[in-house]
Amino acid sequence: MTTPAHPSITPFRVDIPQDDLDDLHARLDRTRWPDELPGVGWAYGIPRDYLRELADHWRHTYDWRAAEAGLNEWPQFTTTIDGAHLHFAHLRSPEPDAVPLLMTHGWPGSIVEFMDVAGPLTDPRAHGGDPAHAFHLVLPSIPGFGLSGPTRETGWEFMRVAAAFAELMERLGYERYGVQGGDWGAAVSRELGRTRPDRVIGVHLNLLPNSGATHEPTAEELAALGPEERARTLASWHRFRDWTRDRQGYADLQSTRPQTLAYALTDSPVGQLAWIAEKFKEWTDATDRPEDAVDRDLLLTNVVLYWLTGTAGSSARIYYERAHSGHWGTSPEPSTTPTALADFPRDNFIPLRHIAERTNNIVQWTSYDRGGHFAAMEQPELLVDDIRRFFFGTPAR
Repeated sequence: MTTPAHPSITPFRVDIPQDDLDDLHARLDRTRWPDELPGVGWAYGIPRDYLRELADHWRHTYDWRAAEAGLNEWPQFTTTIDGAHLHFAHLRSPEPDAVPLLMTHGWPGSIVEFMDVAGPLTDPRAHGGDPAHAFHLVLPSIPGFGLSGPTRETGWEFMRVAAAFAELMERLGYERYGVQGGDWGAAVSRELGRTRPDRVIGVHLNLLPNSGATHEPTAEELAALGPEERARTLASWHRFRDWTRDRQGYADLQSTRPQTLAYALTDSPVGQLAWIAEKFKEWTDATDRPEDAVDRDLLLTNVVLYWLTGTAGSSARIYYERAHSGHWGTSPEPSTTPTALADFPRDNFIPLRHIAERTNNIVQWTSYDRGGHFAAMEQPELLVDDIRRFFFGTPAR
């Protein structure tokens, strides 16, 4: 580990006490299972039989120590910024001229999302790619999430997170860098590009906030669009309508009563598993179960980070802070920094370019025929190629 360029940066390794794992296993063994209506599938939430199978795999087959060793292959560090404990991985490329790239996860994700893209991005030579297309990666855990949690004070919404990450990049000695993210990571990345165009060379997103239809388009609005954008606008509205009717409950709860939710998820590992695994089914290309789209053990490693750090509640608070901020519900401030969107069809919302271009400097927009919300886990090769094309002008692998 050679990273510390600032006296406050301390090397870190994941090392969970065995007592914590024993407690987890005991809780899994004592799970109190609810009843379930017959034949309803996923309509009422995650099915009991599937969740029991997944919990059994977690208890008897999944190997946290192997996952821990895999995470510890990454050089990791901690520092304190704006009063928050901040954990991050810093993967320096073997290529000396690599471009610094800050990648930010979202909810219910973590830095585990980047396990399959980190190697190709930092060391393309070892993965059959062009060594000129290499990145130095900085992978922070959002304050309140996982190894950066819990936070100890109010106010940690995405703008404050962006300011903290800008300070992190300065401490690491990066004067110019790119940013990338989806979900909350997209909001943080866009904010970094908007507020620091002198530092951020480009913003690459796999979700673009505030770019979808939020009302039924009028005949006049549709008439002003070309055929493809007109059809996409209607599809965007239909997905937003379906979202608010059937899928928004988790966000409403986390935006209003995150502390009440925290008691259940911090006490029950199966509750935490259900809360997250459901999203990996609903927000991906999965047909019957999350494993159709995302590796089962990688999903569990992501869940275990929330469980072992007790950050179900503090990670949910970012929703509360956003909902109770003065800027919630207002139009986004425009960003001049060059921006790319990798549009994966199974993401939560369908972005619209004619809306996105009102407040973003869109220079690359690529729509794919597969993949969803967790792009780095579902379609790592597509995401890596899209990032390379944006920053280097070529999709070489």
